[in-house]
Amino acid sequence: MRRYSRVLIAIHWLTALLILAAWFTSEGGRQVRLNPPLLHFGIGLAVLMLVVPRLIARGLGGAPRVENPQGPWLNLLTQAGHAVLYAFMIGLPITGWYAASRMGVPVSFFGISLPAIAAPVQGSPGMIAEIHETGGTLILLLSGLHAMIALWHQFVLRDGTLERMNPV
Repeated sequence: MRRYSRVLIAIHWLTALLILAAWFTSEGGRQVRLNPPLLHFGIGLAVLMLVVPRLIARGLGGAPRVENPQGPWLNLLTQAGHAVLYAFMIGLPITGWYAASRMGVPVSFFGISLPAIAAPVQGSPGMIAEIHETGGTLILLLSGLHAMIALWHQFVLRDGTLERMNPV
């Protein structure tokens, strides 16, 4: 198999768009308690929900082998980079849900109310909320780095990396 499965390609690009949309719809500070960014919540939770089918599809053989390995260190870095992106795709929605719960803001996933995962507090929601906010910027930067590396593979190494994830 030279290309990713159609399911993984669709999930990959949908996730990329959702991560970008989550960043653009994010808000911070006191206004979150008064005017919760419900669209941001829904988008973030959609990213979390897409991780499950993505991991299942990869486990069922939806990802092609690397045809031109660049050496053991680069392969290890590739695996580590993908693991970090997956950690952010899981961790950010959960920390956002936690922070919203600490602020007493109800969280719903496109109309379905979700239970609070932490007790509300009067003051600052705490360090997890700060981690969530910083993590949102970091995942955007890491995704950009991921894209630049893919472009480097495609146009400098000319190894066909982008063709493997091309939706058409």
